[in-house]
Amino acid sequence: MRTSYSVLAVDDEPSIGKLLEKELSTPARAVHVAGSARQARERLRRATYEVVVLDIRLPDADGIEFMVELRQRYPDMEVILITGHGNIDNAVEAMKLGAYDYITKPFNLTELEVVVERAYQRAFLRNENRALRHAHDRGRPGVTLIGNSQVIKEVRYLIEKVAPTDVPVLITGESGAGKEVAAHAIQSLGTRADKPFIIKNCATLQKELARSELFGHVRGSFTGALESRDGLMAFANKGTLFLDEIGELPMEVQASLLRVLENKTYRRVGEKDHRSCDIRLIFATNRTLAGEVEAGRFHEALYHRINVFNIEMPPLRERKEDIPLLAEFFLARLGNGRDDLRISDRAMSCLMQYAWPGNVRELRNVLERSIILAENNLITEHALPRDLAGFAGGGAGQSGVSGVPGASGAMGEAQGPLSLEAMEREHIARILEFYDNNRSLAATALGISRKTLYRKMREYDIG
Repeated sequence: MRTSYSVLAVDDEPSIGKLLEKELSTPARAVHVAGSARQARERLRRATYEVVVLDIRLPDADGIEFMVELRQRYPDMEVILITGHGNIDNAVEAMKLGAYDYITKPFNLTELEVVVERAYQRAFLRNENRALRHAHDRGRPGVTLIGNSQVIKEVRYLIEKVAPTDVPVLITGESGAGKEVAAHAIQSLGTRADKPFIIKNCATLQKELARSELFGHVRGSFTGALESRDGLMAFANKGTLFLDEIGELPMEVQASLLRVLENKTYRRVGEKDHRSCDIRLIFATNRTLAGEVEAGRFHEALYHRINVFNIEMPPLRERKEDIPLLAEFFLARLGNGRDDLRISDRAMSCLMQYAWPGNVRELRNVLERSIILAENNLITEHALPRDLAGFAGGGAGQSGVSGVPGASGAMGEAQGPLSLEAMEREHIARILEFYDNNRSLAATALGISRKTLYRKMREYDIG
């Protein structure tokens, strides 16, 4: 359970307000005071409260009506009424309308404190359950990035540096490259690791309902809004909100998101007052947002605001030395307890040569399929999809270049299996020789960029 929460005490008698603030405040419970409904509304606009202790008689509002207003506007907040003996019947009626409990004057502070704590527990558990329903429904991926390549080490370094902060993070990269895993790593290493972590793919938002799903709405604000509801901003409060495919967010909603980043406030659809929020925001996209800005499809100010700290996830073809470790990880995870699953040398050679347009996600899917087709717990090239299996006999596969030397020669079968680094070095050397040292053609055949090819040539001293 969260270690701290806030209580708002609303009473027009200053002495009672001061008493509640002094006696109910603890290191885990902050108590603030308002002397009227107007002051309470101001407090609620500026901060989030889990529990409100409300006097049934206020100078500028009827306590019962104000309680109903609070329950409609803040459905996840609990309200405890303070009432005189003559108003008990009204208090009981108020409980039917949504009040958590009532305390009669003169009240016992110990009793009130117990009721406040129980009200908070109910508010917390309800919010937690609602947050979990909106969290990712798939198994949580590992928060550790798999791989020892230099590019992954650089990504891991950036994550470790930015995780303890609250600055917005923009994760870029191709589909399937591991952007969501990076977001999980940032959240798990940050100060909000034990708080809600809400994930939403903006591509799944319906254009007409995008604003409502993100920010919530009040009853009657549009056709079909039969009751007031909170949005993802409320569910992620105090925690982290990860908006994947941010480039798909409708333009008309982007300005509202900019307000969250700049002022830490938002408005539910149909609501005039702004609400405060305390959220760590992480974004991801496979688009080039600078180009989207130039094309008028993305808000320029929002782009500059979310691009405070950029982490670019490299495609799998630029870190092929991580494939054996990734394969080992996926076999352990997908093998359903089969701890003796193995990949043959020729099958691994196919995996190493393939260009992986679908990146790590495609590798996972290929291995999941291959596990089903494995014979005697051994995945051979025959268990791989046809596009990959073609590499076993020297086929070009996805590179689209015929006659490229295959992996069987690179494995050095007559001399015994080579290490992964030796195999990669020999394969790169063979490809360069095949193309008469034309590095552009060699990089294309290998499925890597020329920059990566130059780096590997330096690492392996290929001249």
